[in-house]
Amino acid sequence: MDERRLPAAAARALAFVARRAVDGPPLPENVRVVLHFHPDVGVDGAPVLERIVADGTYVSQFATGTGNGGLTARSGGDRWSWEQRLFDGAYDDVDPRQRPVYGGAWDGVDPYGAAPRFGSAYLVLRPEVNLRTSFAYPDSGASPSTFGVAERCAPWPQFVADRPEDPLDHYVECHVHAGIAVPDETAAVVLDPSHRGTPLAEAAERSGLVVRWHPGYALAAADLIERADYRGAAVVALAPRVAEDGMLTPAVLGRARATGAHDPQTLKQVWHCLARFGRAEA
Repeated sequence: MDERRLPAAAARALAFVARRAVDGPPLPENVRVVLHFHPDVGVDGAPVLERIVADGTYVSQFATGTGNGGLTARSGGDRWSWEQRLFDGAYDDVDPRQRPVYGGAWDGVDPYGAAPRFGSAYLVLRPEVNLRTSFAYPDSGASPSTFGVAERCAPWPQFVADRPEDPLDHYVECHVHAGIAVPDETAAVVLDPSHRGTPLAEAAERSGLVVRWHPGYALAAADLIERADYRGAAVVALAPRVAEDGMLTPAVLGRARATGAHDPQTLKQVWHCLARFGRAEA
C-alpha cells in the first residue's frame, strides 16, 4: 500500500512525520516492524491471539481497550495527547480502528523481538509495511526528539548508538498506519514455548500464520527477592503467589491474569521482571 492509497487520516499523519524527518539514512533493508503482545490476554471472551486470527486484523488499544503499556488510549488520555502531537491531530476524529498500531523496529538479532516490555509474543510484519510506518526515538511516552519514515530514519542510527543495557528499554517505536491484515501482511508469529500445545497456538497454526518459537522465558519467583530494586517490593511479594511450582513463565502469568484476582499493574511489573531476568539464553 503506497501513500496515494492510504486513508486520509493516515496519509496526513505520515506526511506530517515525514516533514519532521528532515535528516537520516533509510531504514536498513533487514529491519522489520514487530508487534508485541501477550497472546492469552482476554478480549471479548477470547484470547487476543484468537481474536486477531478471527478478525483478520490487528488493531490499537483505542479499539480493544487492552494494552501492555499505559492504559491511556481514550479521548484526553496521555496516549491520545501523544498521538495528537505526533500526528498533528490527524486521528482526533476518526474511528478508533483507524488509529495506528504500535510496534518496535527489529533487525532479527534478538530472538525475543524488539520490545518484549509489551509482550512475550510478537508478529513479524512483511517488509512492505515499513513504507507506511513512522518511527520515533525514544518512545512516545518519553517525549521523543527524533522522528523518521522508512526513507529517512534517523531514529535507527541513534538507537544503535544508544543501546540501553536493559532490553526492556531497547527499541525504536514504530507506528503502523492504515491497519494490519492478518495473516496476509505478517511473515510470522513468534510465541513463547510455554504456549506450545495450547488452543491459542493451534488457532494460530490453523489461521495460515507461520508459527515460530523463541527460546523462552522462565524464572524462579524466589530469584526476585534480591531484585526488589528493579520493580519494587509489591512485585516481589506477588510473584510467589502467582507462580506455579515456584516458577514464572508467560503462560503462568496468563493464567494468573485470567483469574482477575490480582492488581493488573503489579502483574504487569511481574512480567517486566520475567522479561528482564528470565531469558532462557541467560
